[in-house]
Amino acid sequence: MIDFKDILYTVNINAVVGSTNVFIRNIDFDSRKIAINDAFVAIKGTAVDGHDFINLAIKQGAMVVVCEKLPHNLNPKVTYVQVNDTTKALAIMASNYYDSPSKNLKLVGVTGTNGKTTIATLLYQLFKDAGYKVGLLSTVKIMVNDLEYKATHTTPDSLTINRYLKEMNDEGVEFCFMEVSSHGIHQNRTEALYFEGGIFTNLSHDHLDYHDTFDEYRDVKKSFFDKLPRESFALVNVDDKNGLVMLQNTKARKFTYALKNYADYKAQILENQFSGLLLKINNAEVWTRLIGNFNAYNVLAIYATADLLGLEKVETLRLISGLESVSGRFQYLISDEKITAIIDYAHTPDALKNVLETINSIRTKNEELITVVGCGGDRDKTKRPKMGNIASALSTKVIFTSDNPRSEVPEMIISEIEKGVDPINYKKTMSIVDRKQAIKTACQLAGPNDIILIAGKGHETYQEVNGERHDFDDYKTVQEFLKQLQK
Repeated sequence: MIDFKDILYTVNINAVVGSTNVFIRNIDFDSRKIAINDAFVAIKGTAVDGHDFINLAIKQGAMVVVCEKLPHNLNPKVTYVQVNDTTKALAIMASNYYDSPSKNLKLVGVTGTNGKTTIATLLYQLFKDAGYKVGLLSTVKIMVNDLEYKATHTTPDSLTINRYLKEMNDEGVEFCFMEVSSHGIHQNRTEALYFEGGIFTNLSHDHLDYHDTFDEYRDVKKSFFDKLPRESFALVNVDDKNGLVMLQNTKARKFTYALKNYADYKAQILENQFSGLLLKINNAEVWTRLIGNFNAYNVLAIYATADLLGLEKVETLRLISGLESVSGRFQYLISDEKITAIIDYAHTPDALKNVLETINSIRTKNEELITVVGCGGDRDKTKRPKMGNIASALSTKVIFTSDNPRSEVPEMIISEIEKGVDPINYKKTMSIVDRKQAIKTACQLAGPNDIILIAGKGHETYQEVNGERHDFDDYKTVQEFLKQLQK
């Protein structure tokens, strides 16, 4: 049990009905998880409003309710705390409940449209290889040093974040690398966290199903840097025109990285092959097994962050050379028939363009480049024709297929992707709704030395159809079909 007054420290309160001089057991925003002596925080979500479940939470034993609007009928045995924004209040309360765990380690947030998972995961790996105890909060997984947990969101809810950070404290973790999504920032999930630094990767077309405009999307990302304290660092990619925007109002120490423009950390690509990249970073050469221009930016961000966190430059370069690609991020295999299959999470126009341009910059042009791609349902529809245009323009053959259709009709999603195909590229394309059949067809079309790109799902091991998740793994599926071709 913990004193509720301590949990409320620095929460901006409008009104209190009842006494805050009570002891609570747990905090939660899910009424189904509330038990006797808990505090219930009513959150207005995109689908449901927690205020509608206040009475249910009280029936289950809640002795404290934190809400934006007080109920008409107040229970005299319950304390009500009214605030302007319960998402912000929850974040502060979660940090207080777990004894401000972000202050007891060096937490670095990575934000931007593309590259978050790769940078956060490889920083975790690099610092682990350097001998430190490290944590990771990512789209793919959550790591508390060697303990692995399943991730459900790019940026978890604030209670989950603080719970894992507290566990990291208990395990002696010194550094934690965290993906910070625009949803997470906008919903105040990162409020009350102390960041040692923030990294901005790039900004391109995404999440306009959630954010009304691109400017709003950009400004939400910027607000993360606006809130960084003076002692922190803000590291931004200035080859992206939005990089300097992120720095406009930050109090943090400002650092830049780039391949094209002047920056504090500068890299040059000396060699770019399917086996890896040879880079010159601030006049020092390093070989990495990561592939493509976009990974040159990722490696540079990793190098800069390690330097800002105090690692020796020579040691950092040595560790970079040992890093391997992250699951579902330009992950590839080569069959006995010399067919190369690449699995990548590219689900935005910019990410797909980067991957296809990388492949085209490496291949000899004597091979076919067969792309299998779709778009997720119940997500930003405006990017669908752009994805179709990019895939058909930069591939020799394209198979449009299903991604995670969710509640939408897959055929309708595919028809919207097809609208972006330039008439000159129609003959390159075909549509196969069933993703497994689409991958099988790509394997059948491929000959020796050809390249298959399967884009959009990357690390995901499921396909979501009508609210249900079915087992599906792009990597295992293509591996299975390529093996069948060898028989």
